Amino acid sequence: MRARRVVVLMGGLSAERAVSLSSGGQVLGALREAGFEATAIDAGPDLAVLLEQLRAARPDVVFNALHGRFGEDGAIQGVLDWMGIPYTHCGVRASAVAMDKQAARAVFASQGLPVARGGLVDVSSLAERDPLALPYVIKPVNEGSSVGVEIIREGSNHRAAVAAAWRFGPQALVEEFIPGRELTVGVMGERALTVTDITPDPRLGQGFYDYEAKYADGGSSHALPAQIHRAAFEQALEIALSAHRALGCRGATRTDFRYDDTRSESEPGRLVILEVNTQPGLTPTSLLPEQAAFCGINFPSLCAWMVENAACRA
Repeated sequence: MRARRVVVLMGGLSAERAVSLSSGGQVLGALREAGFEATAIDAGPDLAVLLEQLRAARPDVVFNALHGRFGEDGAIQGVLDWMGIPYTHCGVRASAVAMDKQAARAVFASQGLPVARGGLVDVSSLAERDPLALPYVIKPVNEGSSVGVEIIREGSNHRAAVAAAWRFGPQALVEEFIPGRELTVGVMGERALTVTDITPDPRLGQGFYDYEAKYADGGSSHALPAQIHRAAFEQALEIALSAHRALGCRGATRTDFRYDDTRSESEPGRLVILEVNTQPGLTPTSLLPEQAAFCGINFPSLCAWMVENAACRA
């Protein structure tokens, strides 16, 4: 029987709360347009209150529109499994591994998928020396939406300042900087949608696809399908689907890449996985809905598909 009552979980406690509220608001309207009885719950800091709200709502399905820690890392997924409520997107294990960037790198590498050279470092050591040859990237191990990401370039002297201001735990992930383009591929179930080429507005943020470029109106331009070498285009689709499977994902995900085509325009360049997003953004500027629309799937239909593919993993 088709689910009728859907609770959209949004907000939450992470650094991506504002993004989640935006995604959740969009989803709420789309589900109502698609014919569902949809209500929203802003997931606050009191778990007992959240449990009571969920019990009172008696949803057939929870649409998980939370982003970041506690919403994307397996925490809320475990709660919903315990309650026996089907929910959208990935289960506990896939969510937890994908959110831990170092763990995800290990999974990708074990499957022969391309990752950047790098690894974990103690933040205290960053104040003393560069862990990799310049340029390189510093990022939190378990944040999304490019929160906390820094690029240390030739001639930069702010490595020590980054270390001093770090608020994401005692370790950071450092990776070689891959020049070239930012690409992304959305996956729905067993289907890779298309490849988008993302160009951040150089007047915003740090000149890469950071938080401001992702969510500010006009913060980036999206070209789809990406005008890249055909072999690289097909490889990006294959890698995204392989990464989705390797993590044990279900529902919709989005895999982000760097694509180094700076050496040759006639030959396919180097693709490197940045991360798999198990809770892709669903805001007005988000990439997954844009790719779905390109493939003929409007936003209400995309959200309805996610609800209809919800599951409980208890």
